[in-house]
Amino acid sequence: MRIDSHQHFWRYDPGRDGWISDEMAALRRDFLPTELIQQMHARGIDRCVAVQVDQSETETQFLLNFADQHPEIAGVVGWINLLDEHVDARLGHFSAFKKLRGFRHIVQAEPDDRFMLREDFLNGISCLARHNFTYDILVYARHLPAAGELVRRFPSQNFVLDHMAKPAIKAKDIGSWARDIRALAASPNVHCKVSGLVTEADWRSWSAADLKPYLDVVFEAFGTDRLMFGSDWPVCLLAASYSQVKNVLEDYTRDLSAGEKEKIFGLNAARFYGLTT
Repeated sequence: MRIDSHQHFWRYDPGRDGWISDEMAALRRDFLPTELIQQMHARGIDRCVAVQVDQSETETQFLLNFADQHPEIAGVVGWINLLDEHVDARLGHFSAFKKLRGFRHIVQAEPDDRFMLREDFLNGISCLARHNFTYDILVYARHLPAAGELVRRFPSQNFVLDHMAKPAIKAKDIGSWARDIRALAASPNVHCKVSGLVTEADWRSWSAADLKPYLDVVFEAFGTDRLMFGSDWPVCLLAASYSQVKNVLEDYTRDLSAGEKEKIFGLNAARFYGLTT
Protein backbone atom coordinates (compact mmCIF):
# COMPACT_ATOMS: atom_id res chain seq x y z
CA MET A 1 0.00 0.00 0.00
CA ARG A 2 1.53 3.28 -1.14
CA ILE A 3 0.31 6.35 0.73
CA ASP A 4 0.53 10.09 0.13
CA SER A 5 0.63 11.35 3.71
CA HIS A 6 -0.20 14.99 3.01
CA GLN A 7 -2.58 16.70 0.58
CA HIS A 8 -5.53 19.08 0.64
CA PHE A 9 -9.00 19.62 -0.79
CA TRP A 10 -11.01 22.80 -0.99
CA ARG A 11 -13.87 24.55 -2.72
CA TYR A 12 -12.29 27.93 -3.32
CA ASP A 13 -13.81 30.77 -1.29
CA PRO A 14 -12.06 34.14 -1.80
CA GLY A 15 -13.31 35.41 1.55
CA ARG A 16 -12.07 32.42 3.53
CA ASP A 17 -8.98 31.57 1.50
CA GLY A 18 -7.14 34.87 1.79
CA TRP A 19 -3.85 33.03 2.21
CA ILE A 20 -3.91 32.35 -1.54
CA SER A 21 -2.11 35.47 -2.71
CA ASP A 22 -1.94 36.93 -6.23
CA GLU A 23 1.36 35.10 -6.67
CA MET A 24 -0.53 31.86 -5.97
CA ALA A 25 -3.46 32.62 -8.28
CA ALA A 26 -3.25 29.17 -9.86
CA LEU A 27 -4.74 27.82 -6.62
CA ARG A 28 -7.85 30.01 -6.87
CA ARG A 29 -10.16 27.21 -7.94
CA ASP A 30 -11.70 24.04 -6.52
CA PHE A 31 -9.43 21.07 -5.83
CA LEU A 32 -11.48 17.95 -5.12
CA PRO A 33 -10.86 14.20 -4.69
CA THR A 34 -11.58 13.00 -8.21
CA GLU A 35 -8.76 15.14 -9.63
CA LEU A 36 -6.25 14.04 -7.01
CA ILE A 37 -7.16 10.35 -7.20
CA GLN A 38 -6.49 10.39 -10.94
CA GLN A 39 -3.02 11.83 -10.26
CA MET A 40 -2.35 9.33 -7.47
CA HIS A 41 -3.28 6.29 -9.53
CA ALA A 42 -1.15 7.50 -12.43
CA ARG A 43 1.85 7.54 -10.10
CA GLY A 44 1.19 4.28 -8.26
CA ILE A 45 -0.21 5.81 -5.04
CA ASP A 46 -3.11 3.88 -3.50
CA ARG A 47 -4.27 6.00 -0.56
CA CYS A 48 -3.88 9.50 0.87
CA VAL A 49 -4.28 11.50 4.06
CA ALA A 50 -6.36 14.68 3.67
CA VAL A 51 -5.11 17.57 5.82
CA GLN A 52 -7.03 20.66 6.91
CA VAL A 53 -6.43 24.14 5.52
CA ASP A 54 -9.26 26.05 7.23
CA GLN A 55 -9.39 26.36 11.00
CA SER A 56 -12.94 25.25 11.66
CA GLU A 57 -14.82 22.12 12.63
CA THR A 58 -16.76 22.64 9.40
CA GLU A 59 -13.50 21.92 7.58
CA THR A 60 -13.03 18.72 9.57
CA GLN A 61 -16.50 17.51 8.60
CA PHE A 62 -15.92 18.60 4.98
CA LEU A 63 -12.91 16.28 4.77
CA LEU A 64 -14.66 13.44 6.60
CA ASN A 65 -17.53 13.60 4.11
CA PHE A 66 -15.06 13.13 1.26
CA ALA A 67 -13.39 10.28 3.14
CA ASP A 68 -16.75 8.53 3.43
CA GLN A 69 -17.27 8.83 -0.33
CA HIS A 70 -13.77 7.83 -1.49
CA PRO A 71 -11.94 4.77 -0.13
CA GLU A 72 -8.69 6.25 -1.46
CA ILE A 73 -8.83 8.78 1.40
CA ALA A 74 -7.56 6.58 4.21
CA GLY A 75 -7.30 9.25 6.87
CA VAL A 76 -8.12 12.83 7.79
CA VAL A 77 -6.14 15.37 9.79
CA GLY A 78 -8.73 17.89 10.88
CA TRP A 79 -8.94 21.00 13.04
CA ILE A 80 -10.33 21.45 16.51
CA ASN A 81 -9.99 24.38 18.88
CA LEU A 82 -7.20 23.14 21.10
CA LEU A 83 -7.48 26.34 23.17
CA ASP A 84 -11.05 25.54 24.21
CA GLU A 85 -11.42 24.52 27.84
CA HIS A 86 -13.97 21.92 26.68
CA VAL A 87 -11.64 20.44 24.05
CA ASP A 88 -11.66 17.02 25.70
CA ALA A 89 -15.41 16.72 25.16
CA ARG A 90 -15.07 17.73 21.52
CA LEU A 91 -12.33 15.14 21.03
CA GLY A 92 -14.66 12.57 22.51
CA HIS A 93 -17.27 13.54 19.93
CA PHE A 94 -14.82 13.24 17.04
CA SER A 95 -13.37 9.95 18.26
CA ALA A 96 -16.44 8.25 16.75
CA PHE A 97 -15.17 9.01 13.23
CA LYS A 98 -12.94 6.12 12.19
CA LYS A 99 -11.02 7.96 9.48
CA LEU A 100 -10.25 11.02 11.63
CA ARG A 101 -6.70 10.27 12.73
CA GLY A 102 -5.36 13.56 14.06
CA PHE A 103 -5.47 17.33 14.19
CA ARG A 104 -3.45 20.34 13.09
CA HIS A 105 -3.30 24.03 13.95
CA ILE A 106 -1.76 26.57 11.57
CA VAL A 107 0.87 27.62 14.08
CA GLN A 108 3.03 29.20 11.36
CA ALA A 109 0.44 31.98 11.05
CA GLU A 110 0.33 32.82 14.76
CA PRO A 111 2.07 36.12 15.69
CA ASP A 112 3.59 34.56 18.80
CA ASP A 113 6.55 32.36 17.87
CA ARG A 114 6.05 30.45 21.12
CA PHE A 115 2.32 29.92 20.61
CA MET A 116 2.75 26.15 20.99
CA LEU A 117 3.87 26.65 24.60
CA ARG A 118 0.80 28.60 25.76
CA GLU A 119 -0.84 26.89 28.71
CA ASP A 120 -4.23 26.58 27.00
CA PHE A 121 -2.63 25.08 23.87
CA LEU A 122 -0.59 22.66 25.99
CA ASN A 123 -3.79 21.61 27.73
CA GLY A 124 -5.34 20.82 24.35
CA ILE A 125 -2.33 18.78 23.27
CA SER A 126 -2.43 16.88 26.57
CA CYS A 127 -5.92 15.58 25.68
CA LEU A 128 -5.06 14.10 22.28
CA ALA A 129 -3.35 10.87 23.28
CA ARG A 130 -6.21 9.59 25.43
CA HIS A 131 -8.41 9.73 22.33
CA ASN A 132 -5.68 8.19 20.15
CA PHE A 133 -5.21 11.28 17.98
CA THR A 134 -1.96 12.42 16.40
CA TYR A 135 -0.80 16.01 15.96
CA ASP A 136 0.71 17.59 12.81
CA ILE A 137 3.22 20.36 13.55
CA LEU A 138 2.96 23.12 10.91
CA VAL A 139 5.71 25.68 11.52
CA TYR A 140 8.50 27.62 9.91
CA ALA A 141 12.13 26.91 10.67
CA ARG A 142 12.25 29.65 13.31
CA HIS A 143 9.62 27.79 15.35
CA LEU A 144 11.64 24.58 15.65
CA PRO A 145 13.08 25.32 19.13
CA ALA A 146 9.55 25.82 20.50
CA ALA A 147 8.42 22.65 18.71
CA GLY A 148 11.27 20.80 20.40
CA GLU A 149 10.09 21.98 23.81
CA LEU A 150 6.54 20.91 22.95
CA VAL A 151 7.36 17.35 21.95
CA ARG A 152 9.63 16.83 24.95
CA ARG A 153 6.75 17.75 27.26
CA PHE A 154 4.56 15.01 25.78
CA PRO A 155 6.72 11.93 25.17
CA SER A 156 3.63 9.70 24.78
CA GLN A 157 2.02 11.90 22.12
CA ASN A 158 2.66 11.09 18.45
CA PHE A 159 3.78 14.15 16.47
CA VAL A 160 4.67 14.60 12.82
CA LEU A 161 6.48 17.62 11.39
CA ASP A 162 4.89 18.95 8.21
CA HIS A 163 7.04 20.06 5.26
CA MET A 164 10.31 19.63 7.17
CA ALA A 165 9.50 22.99 8.87
CA LYS A 166 9.77 24.83 5.55
CA PRO A 167 13.53 25.43 5.28
CA ALA A 168 14.71 28.47 3.29
CA ILE A 169 15.75 26.47 0.23
CA LYS A 170 15.50 29.37 -2.20
CA ALA A 171 17.93 31.36 -0.04
CA LYS A 172 20.15 28.28 0.44
CA ASP A 173 19.99 28.81 4.22
CA ILE A 174 20.52 25.52 6.03
CA GLY A 175 22.67 25.96 9.14
CA SER A 176 20.30 26.79 12.01
CA TRP A 177 17.46 24.79 10.43
CA ALA A 178 19.65 21.66 10.27
CA ARG A 179 20.74 22.08 13.89
CA ASP A 180 17.15 22.47 15.09
CA ILE A 181 15.87 19.58 12.95
CA ARG A 182 18.43 17.28 14.54
CA ALA A 183 17.40 18.45 18.00
CA LEU A 184 13.72 17.82 17.23
CA ALA A 185 14.45 14.39 15.75
CA ALA A 186 16.16 13.37 19.01
CA SER A 187 12.64 12.89 20.40
CA PRO A 188 11.54 9.43 19.21
CA ASN A 189 7.84 10.38 19.25
CA VAL A 190 8.32 12.72 16.26
CA HIS A 191 8.01 11.74 12.60
CA CYS A 192 8.62 13.98 9.59
CA LYS A 193 6.83 14.43 6.28
CA VAL A 194 9.06 14.78 3.24
CA SER A 195 6.74 17.28 1.64
CA GLY A 196 6.46 20.90 0.60
CA LEU A 197 10.06 21.25 -0.57
CA VAL A 198 9.47 22.49 -4.11
CA THR A 199 7.44 25.45 -2.88
CA GLU A 200 10.25 26.50 -0.54
CA ALA A 201 12.68 26.47 -3.48
CA ASP A 202 12.62 28.79 -6.49
CA TRP A 203 9.28 27.92 -8.08
CA ARG A 204 10.52 28.50 -11.63
CA SER A 205 14.05 27.16 -11.57
CA TRP A 206 14.45 24.63 -8.75
CA SER A 207 16.39 21.44 -9.28
CA ALA A 208 16.80 18.20 -7.38
CA ALA A 209 20.29 19.37 -6.47
CA ASP A 210 18.78 22.33 -4.59
CA LEU A 211 16.72 19.96 -2.44
CA LYS A 212 19.34 17.30 -1.77
CA PRO A 213 21.17 19.00 1.16
CA TYR A 214 17.87 19.32 3.03
CA LEU A 215 16.90 15.73 2.30
CA ASP A 216 20.32 14.63 3.52
CA VAL A 217 19.64 16.29 6.88
CA VAL A 218 16.22 14.74 7.52
CA PHE A 219 17.29 11.28 6.39
CA GLU A 220 20.27 11.42 8.73
CA ALA A 221 18.19 12.85 11.59
CA PHE A 222 15.00 10.78 11.38
CA GLY A 223 16.11 7.66 9.53
CA THR A 224 13.88 5.63 7.26
CA ASP A 225 11.56 4.52 10.09
CA ARG A 226 10.19 8.03 10.77
CA LEU A 227 9.92 9.67 7.35
CA MET A 228 6.88 9.67 5.06
CA PHE A 229 6.19 10.88 1.54
CA GLY A 230 3.71 13.74 1.12
CA SER A 231 2.85 15.52 -2.12
CA ASP A 232 1.31 18.68 -0.61
CA TRP A 233 -1.06 18.66 -3.60
CA PRO A 234 -2.41 21.03 -4.84
CA VAL A 235 -0.03 23.59 -3.27
CA CYS A 236 2.88 21.79 -4.95
CA LEU A 237 1.43 22.80 -8.34
CA LEU A 238 2.86 26.28 -7.84
CA ALA A 239 6.27 24.76 -8.58
CA ALA A 240 5.86 21.18 -9.80
CA SER A 241 3.46 18.51 -10.95
CA TYR A 242 2.44 15.59 -8.75
CA SER A 243 4.77 13.35 -10.76
CA GLN A 244 7.71 15.72 -10.37
CA VAL A 245 7.27 15.86 -6.60
CA LYS A 246 7.15 12.09 -6.31
CA ASN A 247 10.08 11.69 -8.69
CA VAL A 248 12.31 13.81 -6.45
CA LEU A 249 11.93 11.41 -3.55
CA GLU A 250 12.00 8.31 -5.72
CA ASP A 251 15.28 9.42 -7.26
CA TYR A 252 16.76 10.34 -3.89
CA THR A 253 15.86 6.95 -2.38
CA ARG A 254 16.90 4.92 -5.44
CA ASP A 255 19.71 3.12 -3.60
CA LEU A 256 17.70 2.24 -0.49
CA SER A 257 16.43 -1.27 0.07
CA ALA A 258 12.94 -2.26 -1.06
CA GLY A 259 11.87 -2.44 2.58
CA GLU A 260 13.10 1.07 3.34
CA LYS A 261 11.28 2.45 0.32
CA GLU A 262 8.06 0.71 1.42
CA LYS A 263 8.33 2.44 4.78
CA ILE A 264 8.81 5.92 3.31
CA PHE A 265 6.12 5.54 0.66
CA GLY A 266 3.44 3.99 2.83
CA LEU A 267 4.19 1.83 5.84
CA ASN A 268 5.39 4.67 8.10
CA ALA A 269 2.28 6.75 7.37
CA ALA A 270 0.01 3.74 7.91
CA ARG A 271 1.68 2.98 11.24
CA PHE A 272 1.81 6.59 12.44
CA TYR A 273 -1.82 7.40 11.64
CA GLY A 274 -3.16 3.93 12.37
CA LEU A 275 -4.60 3.54 8.87
CA THR A 276 -6.51 0.33 8.29
CA THR A 277 -7.51 0.64 4.62
